[in-house]
Amino acid sequence: MNILLIGGTGFIGCYVIERLVAKGHNVTVLHRGRNSSCISDGVRHMLADANRLSDLHSDLSKLAADVVVNFILSSARQVREMMNALSGVAGRVLVLSSMDVYRACGVLHETESGGLQELPLTEESELRTQPAYTPQQMKMGKKIFAWIDDDYEKIAVERIALSDPKLPATVLRLPMVYGPGDHLRRFYPLIKRIQDARNKIIFEENAANWRASKGYVENVADAIVLASTSGAANGRTYNVAEEDTLTELEWARLIAKEMHWSGEVVVLPTERTPAHLRNPGNLKQHWVADSRRLRQELGYREQITRIEGVRRTIEWEINHPPADLPAALFDYAAEDAV
Repeated sequence: MNILLIGGTGFIGCYVIERLVAKGHNVTVLHRGRNSSCISDGVRHMLADANRLSDLHSDLSKLAADVVVNFILSSARQVREMMNALSGVAGRVLVLSSMDVYRACGVLHETESGGLQELPLTEESELRTQPAYTPQQMKMGKKIFAWIDDDYEKIAVERIALSDPKLPATVLRLPMVYGPGDHLRRFYPLIKRIQDARNKIIFEENAANWRASKGYVENVADAIVLASTSGAANGRTYNVAEEDTLTELEWARLIAKEMHWSGEVVVLPTERTPAHLRNPGNLKQHWVADSRRLRQELGYREQITRIEGVRRTIEWEINHPPADLPAALFDYAAEDAV
C-alpha cells in the first residue's frame, strides 16, 4: 500500500514507520524537518506545513495514497484543510484522537456538571460538552506539543473526519502512552526518586487509587498499523487501551520492583500530602476504557508485555534524564518533614 504519514516523526510515529516498512508498504512522511532521525532508507519524505495541505494538491495527487495517517490534528480548521486537500486523491484517512473526548475527562477536570461517568468508557460513552483543558493546561501542552493550536478540540476533529462519505475515515482514541521517547515523562518523577535513594515515596490517596488506561508505545504503534491497513476499519472509531487498568499505586510498585527498590510507598490523606504532590481535579473519576471493539473487529493484541514495556521505559528514562523539570517537583525537604 502507498501510505502517507502526516507528522509521523515523533514519539509514536517512529515506531509506526518502522513497522510499516517491515511489512513492505511504501511509506511517505510529510513533516517540517525538525526530526528526521527515524526516517530510514527507502522512506520518502515531504518537507511541508501540514496546516497548508491545499498548497500540495498536485504532489498529493501524484502520491495517490491508499491511506493517510494524521498524527497531529488538533482543531476543526486543521481537519477541514486535510479533508479538502485529500478528497479525490486519497483512499481513506486514519485520525489519531484521544481519550480526552469523553465526558469523564471533563468530570476529572471539574468542567462538566453532574455525577461521575459510568465505566468502562466504550466508543459510545458520553462525550464532553466543555473544553478538555483549562487555559493553563493548554499553555503547558503547547510547550510540549508544537502541533497543538489555540482551537484544540478532538471532538470536532473526529466529527468532521467521519462526515465525508467520499473520503472514508477511521478514528483511534489513544490512551496515556508510555515508553522510550515519552514527552510527558510520565514515570520519571518516580524513577528519579528511586535513583536518588529515597527511602519513602509519598502518594496522595486519591492519586494512588486513580486508574487511567495506558498503552506501551510500540503496542500503540501496532494498533495504528493494524487500523491503517485494514479496510474493515472504515468508518469506525476504536479505543486503544490495555485490557486491564492498574491504579497509579500499582504502577509505582511495578516500577519499584523492576528497579529493585527496597523502600516504602506511603499513601497519605490529601491534607497531609505536601502541596507539590497533590493533583488537581476530581480523581474519583477514573479513565478506564474498553478496547474490546479493536480486539474483536481487527484482532488487536499487545506484542510487548507490560513488564517488558516498563523495563524498556525505565532504561530510557535513566539514560535520557530531562533537563527542564521544575525543581519544585522534587521538594524532598517537604517530603521528609511529612
